[in-house]
Amino acid sequence: MATNFLTTRAVSHRERVCSLYKKSLRLLESYIVNRPEYRYRAVVMRARFDDAAKELDMRKAQKMVIDGEEELFMNQSPFPFQFQYSPGGSAYARQPVLPDWILDSWAPLEKAQYPHYFARREKRKDEWIAYWHKNHNRGKPNDEHEAEFSGNYDEKPPGELPVQPYKFKVKHN
Repeated sequence: MATNFLTTRAVSHRERVCSLYKKSLRLLESYIVNRPEYRYRAVVMRARFDDAAKELDMRKAQKMVIDGEEELFMNQSPFPFQFQYSPGGSAYARQPVLPDWILDSWAPLEKAQYPHYFARREKRKDEWIAYWHKNHNRGKPNDEHEAEFSGNYDEKPPGELPVQPYKFKVKHN
């Protein structure tokens, strides 16, 4: 049993033992929710690994690792412990990260509420475009990379209906 999915290099005996120890503790967490009971079982598990560490014959030590990995596989939990924000956890992707271009669709009245932020954002967008043209625009004219509409997004593009003004008032304290 490899230490992880798609292992791309040779894994040493020490790494296999450390991985087996960590996986065995995670397995204990899956089965035992009572913290003092878990700590007791973790100490017993550590004692098993410490006793096995005294083995000097590498063939026997290798056999012990293989047997340990098999025991781990046979005792898998049907509901393994997963951290809440990790893939498969209860809170994974609960609040999706919105892409930055969403802010380009804000109306001018909404942008006016945060003038310093949007001024800095426009400056950073210009810096990013200059960086991109400098590093990724090798031998190609700039107009090949320009968008179909490269005007100001606050103005209406030609041929579109005018945007209706908002029907709310902004309160000033």
